[in-house]
This record gives sequence, structure tokens and C-alpha cells, in this order.
Amino acid sequence: MKLITAIICPERLDQVRQALIKADITRITVTRCSGRGQAESLEIYRGLEVGPELVPKIRVDIACNDEFAQVTVDAILDAARRGEGEIGDGKIFVTELQQCIRIRTGESGGTAI
Repeated sequence: MKLITAIICPERLDQVRQALIKADITRITVTRCSGRGQAESLEIYRGLEVGPELVPKIRVDIACNDEFAQVTVDAILDAARRGEGEIGDGKIFVTELQQCIRIRTGESGGTAI
């Protein structure tokens, strides 16, 4: 099992959702978040160093069985990239998911996803 976490631009959420649905991936969690990727140089404002502002982003979490991991990543890549790719398009993290338990039934493992 894998946990796929994608940090994307808010304006690309609808495209990513449609691409996931087309790839038969319908179980997702979406969270609004903010962050900063590539660091810009610090600015000096009234004698103090001021770091770059945080930018609004969308976090998409998808737990899936191993056979759906690459399909999910490909769908997100195609839908989240703007044009030929721009700074700020986001990142995808794929991590091992050790256990998944469905609270309602107590099922665990791949069937709980």
C-alpha cells in the first residue's frame, strides 16, 4: 500500500480531480494549506530580514494499493503541470503505508482502502 501526497496549485484542483476520476481513483482527501518551495533571497524591511511569504496550496492525499500508485502519480503529474511546467506547480510524495484500518468495520490492509 502507498500513501500519495501531492501539493498542488489551488487553480489546478479541478483538473487533478477530473484526471483522478478518469483514472478510476475516487477516494481522496483534500486540504487547504500554505507553504513555500523554492526559497527566494531574504529581503530587508526596516532593518529586519523578512523571509518569503507563504503561498496558498492544496494538499491531496490518496491511499492506494501498490498497483494503483503509478496510475495515480501519472494522473496528478499530467493534470497539475501548467504548460511545460512552471515554478510552483507542486510536488508529489510517495510513501509506504504500513497499515490502513477501516473504522466502521475493523477491516485492515488493502481491502480497507
